[in-house]
Amino acid sequence: MKLAMMGLGKMGANMVRRLAADGHEIIVYDVDPAIASSLQRELESVTAATSLSELVSALPVPRAVWLMVPHQYVDDSIEALLQAGINAGDLIIDGGNSNFKLSQQRAETLSQSQIHFVDSGTSGGIWGLENGYSIMVGGSDEAVAMIQPALQSLAPASDKGWGHVGPAGAGHYVKMVHNGIEYGMMQSFAEGFEMLNAKQEMDLDLLQISEIWQHGSVVRSWLLDLMADAFAADKSLSSLSDYVDDSGEGRWTVHDSIDLGVPAPVLTLALQMRFRSRQENAFSGKVLNAMRAGFGGHSIKAVE
Repeated sequence: MKLAMMGLGKMGANMVRRLAADGHEIIVYDVDPAIASSLQRELESVTAATSLSELVSALPVPRAVWLMVPHQYVDDSIEALLQAGINAGDLIIDGGNSNFKLSQQRAETLSQSQIHFVDSGTSGGIWGLENGYSIMVGGSDEAVAMIQPALQSLAPASDKGWGHVGPAGAGHYVKMVHNGIEYGMMQSFAEGFEMLNAKQEMDLDLLQISEIWQHGSVVRSWLLDLMADAFAADKSLSSLSDYVDDSGEGRWTVHDSIDLGVPAPVLTLALQMRFRSRQENAFSGKVLNAMRAGFGGHSIKAVE
């Protein structure tokens, strides 16, 4: 099939490469025209558009445009596409990490102009080019069918790793919960390896342990593989900061668990620990020490 990709960060560009490798024709556009031009030079089946009007006019009807832009710019991108000529019967896919409630609203708004909308929760990162992407899509049966060949090409196999999970908003909702689970798994590994590293008298080799766990262990996973790679490059992780950011989906997961009345203590605490990592000197620690000194006469470490 022939479709367009708008937004060519690392993930978007690799998705284009995977689609091109499976015979699809792709019109690409990015706010940085040099990135689109580079992909055109690299891939025979890719054409760089210098404007959204050019992108829209190059697509056969019904048109399919896949957005891979930060969630803050989705509405602006949709409006720009409408101005460029996207109209009834066409399809817009949001493949970024948008809030599912906004995806529901966007689908409803676009449906009033008979424009299809699909929200695609997409996981796989930079490894997706080689291994395929895990894709969770929400939207109508008609809309999803329009891009099924592309979904099958992007996934690890035509019948594995992708699925139509529900109506508009469902793709991003499933991806949101996926990322919430990811937070919890990552925090568990972080705490476990911190314990191993703290057991100084045993002189434990974290690389060796991570490699042992990669085979036969119930905790083997892609996240563990990434840890092994990191320890192989730098056993002490000395080049990394302990500041941990969050993309927003962990927060949305916690908010929705509250709305649903579904307890999610592990996911919630994992998010809170990311906030804690950003505090160089936590005032809460000072408060805890003040109480410990007051009620128990515990020795308290002074500020150095």
